[in-house]
Amino acid sequence: MEYSGDEYDVIVVGAGIMGSSTAYQTAKRGQKTLLLEQFDFLHHRGSSHGESRTIRATYPEDYYTPLVLESYKLWQQAESEIGYNVYFKAHQLDMAPANNKVLHAVVESCRKNSVPIRFMNRDQLDREFSGRIRIPEDWVAVATEHGGVIKPTKAVSMFQTLALQNGAVLRDNMGVKGVERDGVRGGVWVCTENGERFWGKKCVVTVGAWTTKLVKTVAGIELPIQPLETTVCYWRIKEGHEGGFAIGGDFPTFASYGDTYIYGTPSLEYPGLIKVAVHGGYPCDPDKRPWGPGNPLAPLKEWIEGRFSGVVDSGGPVATQLCMYSMTPDEDFVIDFLGGEFGKDVVVGGGFSGHGFKLSPVVGRILADLALSGDAQGVELKHFRIARFQENPKGNVKDFL
Repeated sequence: MEYSGDEYDVIVVGAGIMGSSTAYQTAKRGQKTLLLEQFDFLHHRGSSHGESRTIRATYPEDYYTPLVLESYKLWQQAESEIGYNVYFKAHQLDMAPANNKVLHAVVESCRKNSVPIRFMNRDQLDREFSGRIRIPEDWVAVATEHGGVIKPTKAVSMFQTLALQNGAVLRDNMGVKGVERDGVRGGVWVCTENGERFWGKKCVVTVGAWTTKLVKTVAGIELPIQPLETTVCYWRIKEGHEGGFAIGGDFPTFASYGDTYIYGTPSLEYPGLIKVAVHGGYPCDPDKRPWGPGNPLAPLKEWIEGRFSGVVDSGGPVATQLCMYSMTPDEDFVIDFLGGEFGKDVVVGGGFSGHGFKLSPVVGRILADLALSGDAQGVELKHFRIARFQENPKGNVKDFL
């Protein structure tokens, strides 16, 4: 087929981590790819910026763990192609009250997926980390080697660079206002706010917190994806103790399933500071964000005081960053064909619910598979279908909640 400059095999709308990973995948497979971004590339207005994201295989839902294990391999493959690292190895530690259903589900998921784990009670954990992490008497901890930290902005840049090297066209400040079916020759027209139109055999929509708005405009479908504004907090490690919490040693990425879901990473991006934050936030309109005030600090202060033996200053964070989540009711992803008049020509990836970044290499692989072949190799997508919300507005039922 002869191409004009405005015709593509695949048009990817949204150049955050998911769109950039998808464009890398399609371009690498020899497909003429266009990647469109509504703002500047590497902007800080969505969910793909910042300094660190956790990667872990400890999921209460057993269908995520195989995807994480594949993502580890794909992260390393992309790193080998670009020549620098975006993934930094660490172990993972999950902790919770001994009767916590989420932690029990994590254990079952690890066993089902052959992920080795170690149990520790309070005294064993105290010895393991020389008092750097402590839990209450009635809590337990589960350790695994499958943890680590991803550098997000650097990772987005990596996938965009690799897409470019494989022949993709990248255009930013190109807000998309519509996608229209081409009733004559098939495929779709992608229409931008500045009046440009691009034809593609296939289109992949990965617009993060803007997914609900764009999908409603394009197809009239109301996806239950709620943007949240969340706050990432960095806390000061007291002088003389910084090395014990630094990446590259034995200090893990971690998750705590108590009354509040708290997570964190070893000290990496800001020497002497450790990231500890709440998984959650406040509903927002991505085009009219409040830019604060952030999550309540009281649960974090109490948690830090109780876990780090006073070695981390719990008086308040010394630095904060704002980010957005795109939450589905069941916190599972949306990965599906848009359907209707578009059939299998438009694929949607969204609703990553604050835990998708680690999985972006495999999500990009899956979205590319769906666009190019209509099927995802070796992956069961029933948990991620749009139709689940028609059967149950709350989505997938989970026994541990």
